[in-house]
Amino acid sequence: MVATPFDGASPLLKIYFKFRKEAGIRCGIFIAMFDNDILLGKLPDVLTFSDGTKVKSAEDWKRRKEEFYDLVIDTEYGGMPPEPEVFKVDKVCMGFNREFDTYRITAGTKEKQITFTMHVLFPKKSKGEDELEKFPVILTGDGCFRDCTTDVLNEGYRRGYAIAIFDRTELAPDMYNTDRTLGIYSIYPDFPFCAISAWAWGYHRCVDALYQIPDADTEHIAISGHSRGGKTVLLAGATDERIKYINPNCSGTHGCGCYRYISHDNLESGDKRSEPLCYLFGIVPYWLGPKLKKYVGHETDLPYDMHFVKSLIAPRYLLETSAYDDTWANPRGSYLTFLEAKKVYKLLGVEENAESWYRTGGHRHELPEFRALMDFIDRKRGIPAENTDFITCDPYPGLFK
Repeated sequence: MVATPFDGASPLLKIYFKFRKEAGIRCGIFIAMFDNDILLGKLPDVLTFSDGTKVKSAEDWKRRKEEFYDLVIDTEYGGMPPEPEVFKVDKVCMGFNREFDTYRITAGTKEKQITFTMHVLFPKKSKGEDELEKFPVILTGDGCFRDCTTDVLNEGYRRGYAIAIFDRTELAPDMYNTDRTLGIYSIYPDFPFCAISAWAWGYHRCVDALYQIPDADTEHIAISGHSRGGKTVLLAGATDERIKYINPNCSGTHGCGCYRYISHDNLESGDKRSEPLCYLFGIVPYWLGPKLKKYVGHETDLPYDMHFVKSLIAPRYLLETSAYDDTWANPRGSYLTFLEAKKVYKLLGVEENAESWYRTGGHRHELPEFRALMDFIDRKRGIPAENTDFITCDPYPGLFK
């Protein structure tokens, strides 16, 4: 079924469908996949070199990754901020009886730095307070969302996970038309990186800090984020190999979604569609790399799709969590790019290291998602999962065969 602008659509959505129609004509293809879903052409093959030869080994993959890494990170995100010349972490508050330890992290150039806060709730030690005991860490930058509710913190405490939280908006504001004078923009004014990159840089600095905290098990650091925070987590995990487990949740376009796959669950009403790139540039352009703008309405010209970013995580652990009813975050497009990225995991002999987990419902990040992540990590550490309901499976049997 070919999508056309519908009555009552916003001007922005009418532009979106005009772009889609033109793109479809250029590609010569509009393929209905799921109700009103549309696939615009074939996804670029991450396992094919630019000269057309196939990737056939782990050594080939290393070279292939080097071939596209800078292109993708530069186009999609405007690159990453530089590694800091100055870094330090200070513990400023010690928590007692289920209270957070608080750390102040300072990083930047020799001339100028930014300081932000990370809170960590460690479980009770089983060996006694004076004994060294390390705990796996789940780190989230969504302190601004307040997703780590008391239930989530209690679950982590009970199961032996340290929960670390920072507010990514301390690194860069999350506001339209904010000038680039706040946060790390003021430290690196000549770099074109976007807010997602700035927030991902914040994750990296928190990992730096965890390496200086004796109770943190740095062999088992996980990061988790929701929506725009999920977009951030995908980039942070793709660009830092110290992070072992990456969990983007309901991250959509510019995250785990797919530029070439459009989800439309209720086209007539106009209230259920996956977020288009033109919408992001119209509302939140500061999330995006400036070079990406030329692909608005021309997404099929992109030399990559988001499975390229996911594949940078391999062979480390990737758990995508999504919701069937969260059409805006493109759950079916996300699963398509997941399957494409999983080909890299299969090539490397670690297909089981990438999993997807879907639930009913809409756009949220709550206790069930955090439980799914803890179960995922437990199973990868050889610990039986507590909740067998959260073991992953194919969310759309036969859809992309």
